[in-house]
Amino acid sequence: MDLFSIFAALATLAALFAYINTRYLKLPFTIGLMVLAMGFTLIVMALGSMFPLILKDAKAILLGLDFKSLLLDVMLSFLLFAGALHTKLDALQRNRGPILMLATLGVVLSAFLIGGMVYGLLLLVGNPIDFLYCLLFGSLLAPTDPIAVLSILKEAKAPKNLEVKIVGESLFNDGVGVVVFLALFSLAKSGAEDIHFNEIAFLFLEEVGGGIALGLAGGYLAFRLMRTINHYETEVMITLALVMGLYTLASSLHFSGPLAVVVAGLFIGNRSPKAAWSADTQSYIDKFWELLDVLLNAILFVLIGLELLVVDWDGLYLILGLAAIPISLLARYLAVLGPVEFYKKRLEFVPKTAFLLTWGGIRGGISIALALSLEPSMHRDLFLTMAYIVVVFAIVVQGLSLGPVLKKLLAKA
Repeated sequence: MDLFSIFAALATLAALFAYINTRYLKLPFTIGLMVLAMGFTLIVMALGSMFPLILKDAKAILLGLDFKSLLLDVMLSFLLFAGALHTKLDALQRNRGPILMLATLGVVLSAFLIGGMVYGLLLLVGNPIDFLYCLLFGSLLAPTDPIAVLSILKEAKAPKNLEVKIVGESLFNDGVGVVVFLALFSLAKSGAEDIHFNEIAFLFLEEVGGGIALGLAGGYLAFRLMRTINHYETEVMITLALVMGLYTLASSLHFSGPLAVVVAGLFIGNRSPKAAWSADTQSYIDKFWELLDVLLNAILFVLIGLELLVVDWDGLYLILGLAAIPISLLARYLAVLGPVEFYKKRLEFVPKTAFLLTWGGIRGGISIALALSLEPSMHRDLFLTMAYIVVVFAIVVQGLSLGPVLKKLLAKA
């Protein structure tokens, strides 16, 4: 099956599931699509038990698609830019302290807490795994997924001062999380004795600092170009080229592509409406990126549901995956508690902010993509199953309950 046929099938499934969800289920858009995709996958698996060739072909198509590359190298840049484009910088600036702490120290602390607790859990069940591999698993679950968070928060109608913290953190922490994952991956692949702390620190500064600088430069250049013309077709093309060019250039320079497109999106979205775009241009750019965001989100969440096919449902793996749910939530809560307590007297926080940041910290496709990038020697099958279970719980249970939880807690305040 060629690439065009695969995308055609995915787009068709996404449109079909979107119709069924909109017409009948009426679940939040992305959650409904993922639930329907998982139901469809279970039907394929049931048919596969009677007709093995169906299951074999379905797995081959899914594995051939390379979910990790599709998400991290193609879709992520567009989705992040679309989210950043509509995020107001003044709200982020007021909360830059907690957002910065959550997206850096919070991610690192969460990775170590998850890794440490999973290491202890595996010892307890008599299946010890190298501590470094457990840290690697912690790092792929540590960042909240901006794609999942942004789409779910739209449905949950969170208070603005809480929404800006969750959205601001999620836009930046996946870039930091990927850097932490890559550093630990290098350690695990090469051996801890071959890599020193200064190399890791340099990698972090290069990826993060370079990504931010490149995003600012690219955003400013695109802004200056659009300021000299009034032609919405060309200006839409400039924003599209900006995302693709920045992500490609960042990858070749070993900078963080996610951070580069987020910074560029924030710059363009906050400067251009007043100084570079006409009303028509802003309308077309907003609609173009909203539509692209919806389409890619639909395909992504369908893919997450279909990934059920390639997960190893070993009994022990299933139990460990279920145990990883409270571990990941506890680690998230402990990681956000410090920044919240430190800043709550200086900034306006809604009641139970630490809990709401924990419950609203949705894991998504990025965690699955990173798990798929692990090598077999790093216990990929085990960690992929555990990560998948945590992600499904986060999107379905946390995502569906976030709105009611918000209403209940804020009503008591």
